[in-house]
Amino acid sequence: MGHVEISHLEYYLPDGRVLFDDASFRVGEGSAVALVGANGAGKTTLLRMIAGDTQPHGGTVTVSGGLGVMRQFVGTTGREDQRETPGALPADASVRDLLVSVAPPRIAAAAKAVDAAELAMMAQDDEKSQMAYAQALSDWADADGYDYETVWDVCTTAALGMPFDRAQFRGLNTLSGGEQKRLVLEALLRGPEEVLLLDEPDNYLDVPGKRWLEEAIKATPKTVLFISHDRELLSRSADKIISVETGFGGGGSSVWVHGGGFDSFHEARKERFERFEELGRRWDEEHAKLKKLVVNLRQAASVSHALATRYAAAQTRLKKFEEAGRPEEPPREQNITMRLKGGRTGVRSLTIEQLELTGLMKPFDLEVFYGERVGVLGSNGSGKSHFLRLLAGDESVKHSGSFRLGARVVPGHFRQTHAHPELLGRTVRSIIEEEHALSRGAAMGALRRYELDRQEEQKFESLSGGQQARLMILKLELDGVTALLLDEPTDNLDLESAEALQQGLEAFEGTVLCVTHDRWFAKTFDRFLVFGSDGRVYESKEPVWDETRVQRDR
Repeated sequence: MGHVEISHLEYYLPDGRVLFDDASFRVGEGSAVALVGANGAGKTTLLRMIAGDTQPHGGTVTVSGGLGVMRQFVGTTGREDQRETPGALPADASVRDLLVSVAPPRIAAAAKAVDAAELAMMAQDDEKSQMAYAQALSDWADADGYDYETVWDVCTTAALGMPFDRAQFRGLNTLSGGEQKRLVLEALLRGPEEVLLLDEPDNYLDVPGKRWLEEAIKATPKTVLFISHDRELLSRSADKIISVETGFGGGGSSVWVHGGGFDSFHEARKERFERFEELGRRWDEEHAKLKKLVVNLRQAASVSHALATRYAAAQTRLKKFEEAGRPEEPPREQNITMRLKGGRTGVRSLTIEQLELTGLMKPFDLEVFYGERVGVLGSNGSGKSHFLRLLAGDESVKHSGSFRLGARVVPGHFRQTHAHPELLGRTVRSIIEEEHALSRGAAMGALRRYELDRQEEQKFESLSGGQQARLMILKLELDGVTALLLDEPTDNLDLESAEALQQGLEAFEGTVLCVTHDRWFAKTFDRFLVFGSDGRVYESKEPVWDETRVQRDR
């Protein structure tokens, strides 16, 4: 079995700020440990240092047993700046490319050699290229590549419902984010590596997929270190919690290990904060006593030289006490305020008549009224994201039937993948100032409410997934939209941010349609539109989580 150990880890951001100054923890053999913490606290950077994508500036990282890595952005679903995203694949990548990217090194190297030899033979089919191709196939066999294709067949059948020989050349851009994540998870869990690093593996998974992941993490003998903000998954899967917490005054993040599961984490953290406060209060009381003693003895020593020795001793005691310093400050807690205002619209916000998403779902009718909160549920690949894109004005979504937005309905679309090429290379503050005609003071005030003021000079692509999500929600707020089309908005948000979003939606004067697989978040909606496994779209008063893969030719 493998393990992970980091000791006295140090890491500094490009602008010189401290991210970690003394982080240490151990993930023991066969355990499932969750990394939690605020967006931007350094969780993904920590995993990247363990994976070897990023080098620490101090301390040591030790991993035994081989390492399998699922990065935060899988395949082509992530950022547009693919070069700066570890593990990112080109836009025309295939299912086979994705499986090769997470395969053991010997398999990946042999597969790439076969691909290169095939391309060379297509360009010039001579004896030399034929011999090179034959050698590449021989090396593929020697690396047990054909046996590994059997593993991939199991993976594609489980994740996509089709065998590897049919799925391997399918473009990744034809798969949903959840299908891509499930495919990578299937491959890593069946691979030989004894240690898995999973960065938000539940993002984009539907609820059946999340339930499968919960059971898979519990059942695997592998050592698993994962990042998640899903409270259900954390409660069901994590043996131990490692909390990455941001310090006060620009100080580096600290790491606190809670030896119990997630169910006892919040109470233990509350007690920890109370101990911080108690130690600080006692220090302040003792400090005040010592200062008062020094003042009194100074006055007394000025009258009686016999007290001079006691006065000097008291001064020394105070000096040592102050040099030792006040007890450690408690970690800084987030304070996020989202002011999603909206506005009055026509009574019917959305009217749908016999709308059919071509090749995805059967025709359906729907009416959504002003002020309603409608949750859109269903399995991965059922067409939910296409539905929101169509309502947002994406003319590339093939459909028949009709839909009409009501009077004064201004839709604002939150995309599932945060793919915004127009924002690349631009700083956070410039995006808010330029696109919304705000002064620097007004822009900083808005960023401060979203806990993004410290990132004002960071470029969009350098933000964490959660920080990107908060920025896009802020843009919706400033756009003055009256209908929110949200595609899995809580996937990258930490717990505090998700709660702030919930409060913002409760105060929003408008209509909300939200695709979600977040079981906790879904409790806040009025009714639900379910994309069923038989291709029907139907309404429900309660959330429906057991719809399986849509039955269609693949």
